[in-house]
Amino acid sequence: RELLSGRFSKRRPEMYEYTYIHQDTGGGFFSGGVEHREVIDRYAAAGWRYVGFLPTGFTSHGGISSVDLIFEKDVEKAP
Repeated sequence: RELLSGRFSKRRPEMYEYTYIHQDTGGGFFSGGVEHREVIDRYAAAGWRYVGFLPTGFTSHGGISSVDLIFEKDVEKAP
């Protein structure tokens, strides 16, 4: 119970909003580009958290050809 009271009891929001940003990878995982970093930085500056990616397309050899970058932010509950 001590862990739940005090500094570890940070209140988490009840809901999140998600957005998905499509990125082509060029057949390899981003093919050495930095576009994904720029997108992550831009969304972070706007208050979004990067939470991961989901492959959305594949090459005929099994490489990832496109992904969705996934971001979330807290949705405040109305009083």
